[in-house]
Amino acid sequence: MVTPALRIELLHDLTAAGERLEAIAERTGGSQSSEAAQRVDAIIEQVRTQGDAALLELTERFDGVRPDPLRVPPAELKAAWGRCPADLQAALQLAHRRILDFHQRQRPADLSVTGVHGERLGRRWRPVERAGLYVPGGRASYPSTVLMNAVPAKVAGVERLVMVTPPGSDGRVNDTVLAAAHLAGVDELYRVGGAQAIAALAYGTESIPRVDVVTGPGNLYVTLAKKAVYGRVAIDSLAGPSEVLVIADASANAEHVAADLLAQAEHDPLAAAILLTTSEALAAAVPAALEAQLQGHPRAAITRQALEDWGLIVVCPSLEDAALLSDRFAPEHLELQVERPEPLAERIHHAGAIFLGAWTPEAVGDYLAGPNHTLPTSGTARFAGALSVETFLRHTSLIQFNRQALEATGGAVLALAESEGLHSHAESVRLRLG
Repeated sequence: MVTPALRIELLHDLTAAGERLEAIAERTGGSQSSEAAQRVDAIIEQVRTQGDAALLELTERFDGVRPDPLRVPPAELKAAWGRCPADLQAALQLAHRRILDFHQRQRPADLSVTGVHGERLGRRWRPVERAGLYVPGGRASYPSTVLMNAVPAKVAGVERLVMVTPPGSDGRVNDTVLAAAHLAGVDELYRVGGAQAIAALAYGTESIPRVDVVTGPGNLYVTLAKKAVYGRVAIDSLAGPSEVLVIADASANAEHVAADLLAQAEHDPLAAAILLTTSEALAAAVPAALEAQLQGHPRAAITRQALEDWGLIVVCPSLEDAALLSDRFAPEHLELQVERPEPLAERIHHAGAIFLGAWTPEAVGDYLAGPNHTLPTSGTARFAGALSVETFLRHTSLIQFNRQALEATGGAVLALAESEGLHSHAESVRLRLG
């Protein structure tokens, strides 16, 4: 059977392009999400009331295996590391070193200020006690996600890292994922995924402890579960399907651009891959390069569906127009394959991560550049950023007034309290001042 030629949308009209980008950003909304949210609520309630029994039943129902016991023995993590080929061990160690080095530089300093009247003011950072790390399974295994979640938690000083991940069809967790967990210092690892895993982390079960913060990407059900339990626990973000936006001029290599678009599209049928270019020739060459690279691709069906549903090429009059469209989309990953990427990067306001120049494929950010690869999606880069050390920290304000400071400011406190009709607020200051 001959596979039909790839159909990827091409636009020249910037108004139409902006509308299409907004539609792509909202691709996971609608009635499907509403129905899924109802199912997630039922799953969370089942786990909350039935604990481990619910986890076993739900995993058997959704994943086809019964993971009894739920916990992977710590010795198995160490054994998996030993089974790792030497070249893969070296790659994991290099990634771990680079991610660790970058995140160690993120640690915020405590703040201490002495006011004009001798009062002491400050902000103190402390780690959460327990963090829950979700690592997806299903279509692929993601040891890189283990490192990107566990390393900042370790740098923050979290005492107990609890990782959950779906088991494979054989009931086991992927060896490389186990090896990465060993390298990163994960304390406990459980064979459970989906909404039920998020519920277990939020409420606790007989086996899985309740945590303080839940991080890590997942499918629609995982994302909706994180949304539902937010408030009982903290979360990092509500991650949607992956996306890349490439801004390219005539200097860009069509094969490189195509490869980078495919690198996102192969994640998921809902992944988005977008090219904004000032070059008509590049816009014409990229679809052919995509088609050529799809021949024999091991994930061709998924990748082709993503490109045909959520792929887009826009020919822009200028790089300024491309930057405006990019900011409207606020991409998770933004590649600048242009002759002078630095000035263009300064023009960008909304992006999860920016990859500058022809020698910076997004894949280096996924694995070992150093900055975190857990990034805002679906337009949320307008107000959110990457997973960081601060995700696992909480800050507390410190306030210490002496009599002089209270005497100097007390009159203003009284005036403000009385303006709000809060008698005892005012009285608590008045009694001290006599």
